[in-house]
Amino acid sequence: MEKNDPEKSGRNELKKNDVGSPTPRTPPNLSTIDEKSHRDHPQLQPQQTGDHIITTLSNVDDSCFSDQDHNIDQVSQDIDQFTDRLTTVDHKSNPPQVPDVVETFSKIVESRIAKYYSGGQNRMKFTSKMTEEESFFLEAVRRMSKLINAFSEFQSSSGSGSTTNSSLNRTSMVLQKAMSFLEEELRALLEDSRTSLAHLEGLCTKQSSFNSMRDDSDRCAFPPSELRRDEEGDYPAYSPEVVTKMSRIAAAMISAGYESESCQVYSIARRNAFVEALKNLEFDKISVDDVQKMQWEALEGEIAKWIKVVKHCATVLFPAERKLCEEVFSGNPSTSRSLFTNLARAVVVRFLDFAEAIALTRRSAEKLFKFLDMYETLRDLSSAIAQDDSGHDLKSEISAASDRIGEAAVNIFCDLENSIESDVAKNPVPGGAVHPLTRYVMNYLKYACEYKDTLEQIFQQNKKVEQQSVTTEEEEGGLAISSPFSVQLIAVMNLLDENLEAKSNLYKDPSLRDVFLMNNGRYILQKIKGSTEIHQLIGDTWCRRRSSELRQYHKNYQRETWGKVLQCLKHEGLQVNGKVCKAVLKERFKNFNTMFDEIHKTQATWVMSDEQLQSELRVSVTAVVIPAYRSFLGRFRQYLDSGRSAEKYIKYQAEDIETLIEELFDGNPTSMDGILL
Repeated sequence: MEKNDPEKSGRNELKKNDVGSPTPRTPPNLSTIDEKSHRDHPQLQPQQTGDHIITTLSNVDDSCFSDQDHNIDQVSQDIDQFTDRLTTVDHKSNPPQVPDVVETFSKIVESRIAKYYSGGQNRMKFTSKMTEEESFFLEAVRRMSKLINAFSEFQSSSGSGSTTNSSLNRTSMVLQKAMSFLEEELRALLEDSRTSLAHLEGLCTKQSSFNSMRDDSDRCAFPPSELRRDEEGDYPAYSPEVVTKMSRIAAAMISAGYESESCQVYSIARRNAFVEALKNLEFDKISVDDVQKMQWEALEGEIAKWIKVVKHCATVLFPAERKLCEEVFSGNPSTSRSLFTNLARAVVVRFLDFAEAIALTRRSAEKLFKFLDMYETLRDLSSAIAQDDSGHDLKSEISAASDRIGEAAVNIFCDLENSIESDVAKNPVPGGAVHPLTRYVMNYLKYACEYKDTLEQIFQQNKKVEQQSVTTEEEEGGLAISSPFSVQLIAVMNLLDENLEAKSNLYKDPSLRDVFLMNNGRYILQKIKGSTEIHQLIGDTWCRRRSSELRQYHKNYQRETWGKVLQCLKHEGLQVNGKVCKAVLKERFKNFNTMFDEIHKTQATWVMSDEQLQSELRVSVTAVVIPAYRSFLGRFRQYLDSGRSAEKYIKYQAEDIETLIEELFDGNPTSMDGILL
C-alpha cells in the first residue's frame, strides 16, 4: 500500500538486502494529526486501499493455496515457538534460518485478506460482535509484528539465505497489507456506526468484511434495542461490541508500530462526527466582524444558542468523546488523552473565538447578564475538559477567554455608577412616587445578585474597587467583612441615595419631599429584604440604618403637614380674662377647616407605593389628629351659637375627618395642581 509521506506513515519497510531490520519508529506527535478529508489522504481511501490489495494479491502465484490444507492452530503455535527462540539467542550477528512455517503463515493471512475483500462493493464494514475469524486475524497480526520485531534485533547479513530474505520480506509485506486492511476497517467502524437509523435498518441485510465467511444468521450491526437507543439520541451511538472491536484493532495497529495511522483515522472520523453534531445543534461560526455589526437583540439570540451548545458539549458530547477515546485506546492512556485533548481543542477554539468577539462589543448595562451566563458556561466547560495535566494548555486558553468576559462584566457593572450620576432630572416624579431610576437600579441589582458567587469571583480577580472603603459588617463580634463586589454594591447604593436626595429637592412642599424619600427608601429596603443575596452582601447594619432614616422621614412628614393643623386644636389662647373668646374660637375652627381641606385636596393625589406604608401613615395621622379634634370639639362647640352659625364653623365631625384621612395617598388626582408646590 503506497503512502504519500513515508516518514509520516511510519510503516516498517523491509528491504531485500536488509532482512528483518525495520526502521526504528518514533512516537507519533498527535497534535500534528491532519484534519483533512479522505480526498486529501490517498492512503486513507477505503476503496482505493481495497482495490490495491486485491490487485496485489491477484499477482501472487498462490492460486492453489488454501489455508484449509493446514492446521492453523499448529502453524500459529510453531510461529510462537520460533519467535520465542529468536528472543533467547545471545549472539545477534548470525540470524537463524527461517522455517517454512513463516512462509506458510504469511500465505494464510494473505489469503484471509483476499477473502475479506472478495465481498466487493456491497460488504458491510462492521458487525456487532467479535467473531472467531476476526480474533484469529488480529492474533495473526500480533504474531507477525512480534516475529518481525524479534528478527529486527539481529544484524543484517549479506550472507543470509535467499529463502530467509524472501520469507521475511513476504511477512513484512503481508503485515503492511494487514495494517492497510485494519486501517480501513477501523475507519469503517468509526464512520458507518454513525449512519442514520433508517440506513442502519437497511444495512441489517448486509455482511461485514470480517464476517463475509460466516453464517447469515447474525448479520445485523445493531439489534432492535440498539436501534431504539440511537434513535433516542445517544452519543456517539456505538454499541459496546463495536467499541470493543475498535479497541482491539487500535491495539493491534499500535503494537505493530502503526500508532500514527490509527490515531489519524480515529481523529479525522471523530472530528467529522463532532462537526456533524454541532450542525445538528444549529451552531454556526460567526466572525468577529459580524458580531460587531449585529444589533444586541440579534446577538442575544446568538449568545443563547452558543450557551446551549457549549453546555451540551460540556455535559454530553465531551464526556462521551473522552469515554470513547479511553475505551478505544484503553491500552494507551497517553494516546487517549492526547487524542481527546486535540479533538476538544479543535471544537473549543470555535467557542472561544465567539466569546472573544463578544467581549470586544460595546459595553451596555443590559449585556451584563448574558456576559455572566457566558462566564459561567466557560467555567463549566473548563472543568469538563481539563481533568488532568494533558488539558492544561487548553484550560489556560479557556481561562483567558473567560477572564476577558469577566473583566467586561465587571466594567459593565461599574458603569452603573456613571448611569446613576448622569441621571439628572429637572422635573420631579408626580405624587412623590418611586422614581424610575430607583426601580431600575434595584431590579438591576436584584438580578445581578442572583449571580452573587460569580460576581464575587470575577470582582476578586479584577479588584476594581478600593479595599479601604469597607462598609459591610457582621453583627457577631462586630467584625467588618468585605469583598470587592460587596464594596462596589455599597458604593452603588450610596450613590443612589445621594441622587434621590438631590431629586427630592425638586419638590417645593417639604411634606411631599418626605413622602418621596419614604417611597423610594421603602422600595429599596423591601427589595433588599426580598433578596437573600443582596441582604447578605449589604448586611443588617445597613438595613437598620436605612429603617431608621425611614422613620425620620415619617416624623418629618407629620411635623411639616400636621403640625400647624394641630396648633389650631390647642386649648391655649382661647380664654381672655377667664372666658372663651368666641372670635378666636371661630377663627380656630375656620383655620382648621381651611388647612384640612387643602391637605386633603393635595395629598389625596400623592402616591404611597407600598400599601403597608400607606396604611401605617394613615394610622399615624389618625392617631394624632382625631383625638385632638374630638377633645377640641367636645369642649368648645358649646360656645358657638346654635343652629346655622355652629354649622358654619364646625364643618366636620370626627368620623368625617377619619374617613377623609383614609383617602390620603390614593394617587387619585382630582386635581394635580399643587403637587409641585
